[in-house]
Amino acid sequence: MSTDTVQFFVSYTGVKLPLRLVTAIAPEQLSNRNTFIRGYFNAAGALTGFEKVVYGEIELTHRYDYHANGTLRRAEIVMLDEDPVTLSFDETGAVVAGQDGV
Repeated sequence: MSTDTVQFFVSYTGVKLPLRLVTAIAPEQLSNRNTFIRGYFNAAGALTGFEKVVYGEIELTHRYDYHANGTLRRAEIVMLDEDPVTLSFDETGAVVAGQDGV
């Protein structure tokens, strides 16, 4: 994600992956916040991942990969002190059965 654009947000919303980041904030406003979301976007503007930062510690991480048609191909979710969960999706966006988290 080193070539991705980084943007900052107040929160995220949604139940379907990829989640949507909401209420953008400027980097200079981060010093006034205890919690924020650091979002990574590729050149096409698709969300490739985000980190929820709480009091300087990363509590939640999502990483996304996409099929050529733009639908989500893979999501890796890591929560603090829990095992990572990886979900795979077919080109229609349906979850591929038989994996952790399903």
